[in-house]
Amino acid sequence: MALQLRVYVPPHPLIKHWLAVARDISTPPALFRSAMTELGRWLTYEAIRDWLPTVETTVETPLSPCAATFVNPEVPVVVVPILRAGLALLDGAQALLPLASIYHLGFVRDETTLEASCYLNKLPEVFPPETHVLISEPMLATGGTIMSTMAELTRRGIDPAFTRIISVVTAPPALQKLSTAYPSLTIYAAAIDEGTNSHGFIVPGLGDAGDRTFGT
Repeated sequence: MALQLRVYVPPHPLIKHWLAVARDISTPPALFRSAMTELGRWLTYEAIRDWLPTVETTVETPLSPCAATFVNPEVPVVVVPILRAGLALLDGAQALLPLASIYHLGFVRDETTLEASCYLNKLPEVFPPETHVLISEPMLATGGTIMSTMAELTRRGIDPAFTRIISVVTAPPALQKLSTAYPSLTIYAAAIDEGTNSHGFIVPGLGDAGDRTFGT
């Protein structure tokens, strides 16, 4: 059976609540940052539910031996925030994955051509086998930035099947591109919106996540 891109929109009430806060044009930057942190936390919680590698063992309780499950420390876990907006989700994600390595990628989009260009790449030349990657990217709009990110990761040995993306709002153009190129990928999003406008912004969306996070 052919692989197919999986996009999950968790029906969690806190995800819905913080999405509404983030969408609201009247939300000030400080509260917007809090909303993004919480969305990063809850989307990561959902994304790692059946993703983190585990090992089965036995521990001694004060009364008797007991079967136990631990996260496998030998499998590398990596978080890749896409600058700059991806930093807004990082605190929430890192709270749940405190031992994960953080590798930054920075992209800027030409507002005329909507093409993304990389200005910062802190990825290693090669990742260890079976490295699990969580990408934080609040907006999956036209797909240019996330496609460039996936190209950089796969070039360095990352398997899309071990990759999760957390995103606040997504749109069909990006999802269609990812589905064609990386069908084994899995995305966790707070919403799938109707589309993008002529400027490449998601509609209804939440505006420019980077500008609203950093008050610029």
